[in-house]
Amino acid sequence: MSDQGFDRRNFLKGAVVGSAAAAAGTVAATPTADAQAQTAAPAAAPASPAYAFLNIEEAAFVEALVDHMIPADDLTPKGTDIGLNVYIDRALAGGWGKGERLYMQGPWKRGTPNQGYQLPLTPAALYRAGIKATNAHCLKTYGKPFDALNEQQREEVLVGLSTGKITFPDGLPVRTFWGTIYQTVMEGMFSDPIYGGNRDKAGWKLIGFPGVIAVHRDNVEKYRGKKYTAEILGIADMS
Repeated sequence: MSDQGFDRRNFLKGAVVGSAAAAAGTVAATPTADAQAQTAAPAAAPASPAYAFLNIEEAAFVEALVDHMIPADDLTPKGTDIGLNVYIDRALAGGWGKGERLYMQGPWKRGTPNQGYQLPLTPAALYRAGIKATNAHCLKTYGKPFDALNEQQREEVLVGLSTGKITFPDGLPVRTFWGTIYQTVMEGMFSDPIYGGNRDKAGWKLIGFPGVIAVHRDNVEKYRGKKYTAEILGIADMS
């Protein structure tokens, strides 16, 4: 992958600050009638019993997305092997995806980035609409959906989403969609494995995070000047 694009190492190096940057980079837009209608659209059938939210086309998109952003190499397995697709599906099917903590009564006016999320769509509806619009762009540009593109073409699409060079004809804000998918990929990479991603604590091992133990005072002297080699623990390990 290009060093100027979504290079895996650059992506992971920016993980700590990336979510804040992604959120700050989103720009709310006044939604069209089509976008508003997405909130009431019935959910499509999930792709398989393993998915609670994603349908077949959406699952293919998400799996291709996470495998492109986190390819297998000497650092970690690929995204689907770490379970990033599972994490995203569970997040979309759960309270976050349903917008349970969002104010959804309107009015829906153009906001500024520091005002946060300003759409009538739940995160799950935004994800669904954004995948559909991105696949439509891919079909128009390359004659194939995102999951069928080669590596270079996928890179071009992701760069286009992140920079806003790609636009969606129905008025759906591209940068807001990109900020959301970027956020969920990073969350899946570094959240506790109990939520479906970061399988085998691959993300934590990558950055040397010791896990969920709240107090490490006993290890300060023990590992002073040495590499921390104690077992990495997650929530499930503590129960």
